[in-house]
Amino acid sequence: MSIPIRQLEAFHATCRKGSITRAAEYLGISQPAVSRLLSSLAESVGFELFHRSAGQLQPTAESAILLREVERLLDNLETIDRLSHDLTDRRAGHLRIACLPGFAVSHLPKVLADFLAGRPKLRVTLEPDRPERILEWIIREHYDCGISDEYSTHPAIRVRMVGMRTVCILPKGHALSARHEIRPEDIVNENIIHTRRDSGFFHQLRDVFSARGLKLGSRIETRQFTAACMLVAAGAGVAVVSEMDAREYESRGLVLRPFLPETPHYLSLIRPPTARSSLLASEFMEMFEDSLAPFRVS
Repeated sequence: MSIPIRQLEAFHATCRKGSITRAAEYLGISQPAVSRLLSSLAESVGFELFHRSAGQLQPTAESAILLREVERLLDNLETIDRLSHDLTDRRAGHLRIACLPGFAVSHLPKVLADFLAGRPKLRVTLEPDRPERILEWIIREHYDCGISDEYSTHPAIRVRMVGMRTVCILPKGHALSARHEIRPEDIVNENIIHTRRDSGFFHQLRDVFSARGLKLGSRIETRQFTAACMLVAAGAGVAVVSEMDAREYESRGLVLRPFLPETPHYLSLIRPPTARSSLLASEFMEMFEDSLAPFRVS
């Protein structure tokens, strides 16, 4: 037996309002329409729904039992309706983000806090890890979106590359602080802190030095720009890093200077194919990309 929801709504309204007239007003339909709905429901369930008492309709003993279940059902339907609107409006759900460790402690928290504002029902999982792991998670759809710095053409993902400005960072009081810009020949004899040798950015930087007949020296190798910033601030050397990361640590004693020739650091914003990417993840990634605007290469 399949009972239309409208019949149950008419039954519930009549029970609570005590008359077909008031039930019709509450539902915004005519009295004959309510009567027809109640008649059809009584025929479906096989028992009388109401009897009259003191001029009002009162539920029969069977209807009183049915009413409790109908109220539970209508409450659940209302909850589902609210949830569906929340999901459509991106106010609820579960957003799973994988990112480079440096982002988890620098630029991303503020963006995420702004995204969560006004979304009290939204849950977030933020998982920092290395680029290879982020790619694996997105391919397997364990996470909704990823922020990395390695490029991949894997067919199970979509990648948007964003070029970010880089700067040379120096410890406070360094002799090169007097220069308005820094070139490879200025730092070739410095203790250079750089990203891992297997990273795309290291290859770019090495090529810039090689094009000038210079060898990129190596003092400290680290995966993250954030670590490089802290090492430079501590006086361990100099580095070329993303300006966005450098600005986060500028107040700790870093001196920032433009690095020429321009050597962008490329971010990879990764998502599953469109059909499997949630509206929530799409909106977050758009907001995150917008937040990068002040640091993007022109």
